[in-house]
Amino acid sequence: PPPPPPPAAGPPAGSPPALKPHPIQGWTPDFIPKVLDDAPDQLNDELVPIPAASAIATAKALAAKEGLLTGISGGGTMWAALETAKTAPEGSVILAMLPDTGERYLSTPLFADIEADMNEEELEIATSTPSFQLVPGKEPVLAA
Repeated sequence: PPPPPPPAAGPPAGSPPALKPHPIQGWTPDFIPKVLDDAPDQLNDELVPIPAASAIATAKALAAKEGLLTGISGGGTMWAALETAKTAPEGSVILAMLPDTGERYLSTPLFADIEADMNEEELEIATSTPSFQLVPGKEPVLAA
């Protein structure tokens, strides 16, 4: 038989009991997506509260160490995945989806401590590839 149709989109299904403000732009503190509420029970083992500072730190670490520019929600998602991995059975597969991009957050507190101009280390990295360089104040080098 064909699979059942996906659930209809709708407003959040409900509010958790203890609401606290959080720094994730675009989400209310009581956001529980309808798709989660409609999901079969075996897909939802645990709801993990995300400390705001951990979400922000993880988003910054993803950008600095992995080259993944995401927002605070992506940092929170990855933090929860990393915390889950600490106690997961050996051989477990953990999926963390980071569907957002961080460009819209460049002017927010998420990236407020990152200077607009490159520092010496960043300039050294920028000039380390002879065939492709984007160095401030110089013509771009885009050799094939």
